Amino acid sequence: MTRVVIVDDHAMFRAGVRAELAGAVEVVAEAEDVPTAVAAVREHQPDVVLLDVHLPGGGGVEVMRQVGATGTRFLALSVSDAAEDVIGTIRGGARGYVTKTITGPELVAAITRVADGDAVFSPRLAGFVLDAFAGSIEIAAVDEDLDRLTEREREVMRLIARGYAYKEVARELFISIKTVETHMSSVLRKLQLSSRHELTRWASDRRLL
Repeated sequence: MTRVVIVDDHAMFRAGVRAELAGAVEVVAEAEDVPTAVAAVREHQPDVVLLDVHLPGGGGVEVMRQVGATGTRFLALSVSDAAEDVIGTIRGGARGYVTKTITGPELVAAITRVADGDAVFSPRLAGFVLDAFAGSIEIAAVDEDLDRLTEREREVMRLIARGYAYKEVARELFISIKTVETHMSSVLRKLQLSSRHELTRWASDRRLL
């Protein structure tokens, strides 16, 4: 059986994935953040790591960076389908990227294929990767701009650019409206933009919505 480590900061989600994989693969460990993920991979040396993109302690890319070159392959399993997350994770070393809308049998198949050395993507996400290599997404520019933003600022930026009101962003991220306003001001300043309209256009041009 393919040996798997599940990395996600939500215990209920990990339990659900483990149940879906039962009997098809061997789940040897679970982890909830970057340090526990790195420790689990080093200890168990699994065939595949199911890796959430956004984790406490630095994110999925940081897990791959700290683990370094091993025989373990990484398959991103994330709620995010944003271009910068997909491309950044693949650049960080993942062999595939699927979203959490995937079914249990599809996930088993994706794990098996990644373990065999294939690259696996949800259909829509494959287009991002192809576009990136074709040069129609300016990855260097995206990375440089996004590197100025903190993780929370990126979350606020994406929701605001999608048309969410401040109170909706606050509810979605479990923060106060005042905090949303503070993050938004910081985002506009760092990106040298002056309005929500400009932010939406900026994010749309970079396929971040």
